[in-house]
Amino acid sequence: MTLPFFYEPDVAGVSSHFQLSEDTSKHCIQVLRMKAGSLIRLTNGKGYSYNARIVEEDRKKAVVLLESEIFVPQKQKKIAIGISLLKNTSRFEWFLEKATEIGISEIIPLLCERTEHTRFRADRMQHILVSAMLQSQQLWLPVLREPIAYKTALSRPDYQLKLLAHCEEDSKNNIGELPPFSDALIMIGPEGDFSPAEIQTALDLKFIPVTLGQTRLRTETAGMVAATLLINS
Repeated sequence: MTLPFFYEPDVAGVSSHFQLSEDTSKHCIQVLRMKAGSLIRLTNGKGYSYNARIVEEDRKKAVVLLESEIFVPQKQKKIAIGISLLKNTSRFEWFLEKATEIGISEIIPLLCERTEHTRFRADRMQHILVSAMLQSQQLWLPVLREPIAYKTALSRPDYQLKLLAHCEEDSKNNIGELPPFSDALIMIGPEGDFSPAEIQTALDLKFIPVTLGQTRLRTETAGMVAATLLINS
């Protein structure tokens, strides 16, 4: 039987007591009607999973005993996606959900020349990531950055392989034919694509242009295709 699974970013320490957040307490005690002695599962989103037994029933501050701990290392490939914010917020939220489900490590919302919509509700977006992590039974929560200017994002030094997906008719590489890598950052543009100047700036900084197939994809679809190809390459 699968235990109810919750996110508690500060949980740690086997054989210790831990007070659940108000949201988790309410869900356990009021919604699921769990009692003292019931088992649940917790993760801190950093690779740790805990089996925990409820010892104090309270709708706002239930307490559990952490009985066992498991650590699952992060995937060998660290994949980050820089992706433009979208005019249709629901499409961007769909991307966040699906990218989390397949195991992306980092998501960087981009503000590009042709980005039409810049509103970003960080709390809502983070909630979507947490829900997707729990639904897919994962233990690593992707890092979600605050929106950042495209040119600033290009200067990030963290990744071994830096890729650019754009729609111009230039020579591009197939992701499946790239040299072996342990971490990669790929940039996905807005509706209307990156501007020619933005493309040239990335190429000047040694970003590798890549193709995502023969058809022109929506931004959120391009993000998902890129994520899938990189994770499985």
